[in-house]
Amino acid sequence: MEKAAQPSLLAGFDLSSPMPGIPNMASELPVARVVIDSAVPHLDRPFDYLVPAELDAAAQPGVRVKVRFGGQELAGYLAERLEHSEPGLKLQPLRTVVSPEIVLSAPVLAVARAVAERYAGGVWDVLRSAVPARMARVETEKPVADESAPEAEPAENSPDEPSDALLTEYHGGAEFAQALRAGGAPRAVLSAVPNRPGDWPVLLLEAAELTLASGRGVLIVVPDARDLARLCATLDGRIGAHAYARLSAEDGATPRYRSFLRVARGHARLVVGTRNAAFAPVRDLGLAVIWDDADTSHAEPRAPYHHAREVLLLRCGIENAGLLLAAPGRSAEAQRLVRSGWAKELGADRKLLRAHAPRVIAASDEFEADRDPLLHAARLPAAAWREAKAALAHGPVLVQVARTGFMPALRCERCRTPARCTACNGPLALDDARGAPACGWCGRVANGWNCVECGFMRLRAASIGADRTAEELGRAFPNIKVVAATGAKPLYTVPSVPALVVATPGAEPVAENGYAAVLLLDGDRMMAREGLRTGEEVLNRWMGAAHLARGRDASGGRPGGGTVVVAGEPGEPMRALVRFDAAAYAEAELDERRTLGLPPAVRTAMVKGPAATADKFMAALALGEEVRRHGPVLLGEGEHRWLLFFSYAQGPAVTAALRALRATFSAAKEPIVSIRIDPDGIL
Repeated sequence: MEKAAQPSLLAGFDLSSPMPGIPNMASELPVARVVIDSAVPHLDRPFDYLVPAELDAAAQPGVRVKVRFGGQELAGYLAERLEHSEPGLKLQPLRTVVSPEIVLSAPVLAVARAVAERYAGGVWDVLRSAVPARMARVETEKPVADESAPEAEPAENSPDEPSDALLTEYHGGAEFAQALRAGGAPRAVLSAVPNRPGDWPVLLLEAAELTLASGRGVLIVVPDARDLARLCATLDGRIGAHAYARLSAEDGATPRYRSFLRVARGHARLVVGTRNAAFAPVRDLGLAVIWDDADTSHAEPRAPYHHAREVLLLRCGIENAGLLLAAPGRSAEAQRLVRSGWAKELGADRKLLRAHAPRVIAASDEFEADRDPLLHAARLPAAAWREAKAALAHGPVLVQVARTGFMPALRCERCRTPARCTACNGPLALDDARGAPACGWCGRVANGWNCVECGFMRLRAASIGADRTAEELGRAFPNIKVVAATGAKPLYTVPSVPALVVATPGAEPVAENGYAAVLLLDGDRMMAREGLRTGEEVLNRWMGAAHLARGRDASGGRPGGGTVVVAGEPGEPMRALVRFDAAAYAEAELDERRTLGLPPAVRTAMVKGPAATADKFMAALALGEEVRRHGPVLLGEGEHRWLLFFSYAQGPAVTAALRALRATFSAAKEPIVSIRIDPDGIL
């Protein structure tokens, strides 16, 4: 993407003297290479401008600028200053330097370009995620005392020497800790053991402190605000609130930009945040950490649809930093890194795991099935009811359900036909026991509904949500408080008093001293969703919830020991949960996908657009026979979708060809096709 420095038409001119129509130019490095704000594919390259003498001091690489382009004024970032531009170009001067703050460092720009190349996207689309919106007032604020130095004062209870007590419990953990302490760049994958002191936030903090002690920076990325709040609570207590910077869009534009400037100015060497924090301009990055890389929140929903894990993989290669992928379970992508030798597995001893993991009961095993003749018809299996009743004497009980709402899906009671809106054909749902069914798309209330197939006028639940489950549990346990926690009604923590906490996957609050029991309902509904990753995703959700349960006590039973009950038909994900061995399941999945030639054993690309354009695009795409093509598939409204399968070695060539061809189509004013690399939810 970079242009080679060549003799310019400016050579031979005295740039300090006035030129017709051009103001005085900077005497040294008079050419500014600018990345402009444009999502047009054929404009995805830097452009050169002249630096006026009055902007010479402020026009430093990494600042925001305004330039004239195509008859309009566009925003951009000054990438670098050069002595010459390419010959034959008539350069315009920079319009203005928006701010002298250097917000785009050279390493982050290199990472943005690498991400754009990997995902066949545009650099500006990546930079939109990397650099938050400017808040001018924040730039003029005086830094507080704790921010005026590169290293903030530690909290009073912070140890003098960083600890590695939790890391060394894992096989290979001592070597990993020693490499961080010595300034190395180790790479590791770790499935966390639950119920250790401080749990996973303290484990990640140990790795961070070892790296900070070597004089380098640390970046920790977590999936969502709930995990971020838990991590920050640990950091506040151990090292102090001013010893790190927090980057999250949910904090609001002003606090986020204030924290971003702390990092950009070098006042914070430890950064924590959600997915876009993967681009934080940490100086001298020594370690990047991602918690629960299988969580779908790590995937950016906007083009070029990058994943935080892949961003950190690229960044660690560019900046020669260490990487730690830690999770309650194990993603197939993380297991591929272990198998390839790129990363080392930090494995837990089975004795340690048995001592601290909760006891897991499968409600569908033969023993439980014999004790519960109504197992397949019951919403709450007998094993779950027994464990919940006993556990409520010692603390809260978590109930994980698949869906939000009361009855998020309805069917005809007689013929089981899905109930649809007569106006827009959207799905009907029920928000509470006393209301009328309403459309989930247009909101129209379906008074007087009757089935289009059989004419019957009564409905039944096709799926039961968290609110309905909470109501049913309230009747089953009348003297126990019932709490609901969903994405729409977030709840981060609950006290260690008896209560039933009904939550959807990923929204489970943390109990003060762990849950006395965890009930995993709707296993069959969760596994019924078609998709290549269904089993992996369900197991990851189960493992995340199981990690919130208390560990078994010394005697292996109550009181005090935590229990997990999982309902549903037996399968490999359930057996992996009972063994508490997500790594073995990920290994088996990877073996099967390698045999079938499916991701993540191979890489994929999806090309989608108007039928004629998508087909023309694929016909013009020059790739070797080793790249498998599948399509076209007819989608709604005359669109075609194509899929490409290729090896990791072929990846750079394939994505480069896709980017180049899309730029060619864009320049020819062809309709734009959508390109997604390694998309989730397609297979």
